[in-house]
Amino acid sequence: RGIDVGAKQEIYKLMRDLSVEGKAIIMISSEMPELLGMSDRIVVLHGGRAVATLDKDEFDQATILRHASGMDVAPLTETEAS
Repeated sequence: RGIDVGAKQEIYKLMRDLSVEGKAIIMISSEMPELLGMSDRIVVLHGGRAVATLDKDEFDQATILRHASGMDVAPLTETEAS
């Protein structure tokens, strides 16, 4: 499914090179490790609308999934989770 590993690595290298040159890149992916590893900023969509724009220091898998699922609620603190 999708492109082979070698082609994917070539695409990643091209994206990194373009980014270093100051170019903006729009990447669309449903693969979370790919998104987390390649992105400086992520725009999360839900129901066809942008629901969050997160910079690298603001996003992790849980935050992205919370926005993407439409369950945009504050995460529980340790006290609330116990």
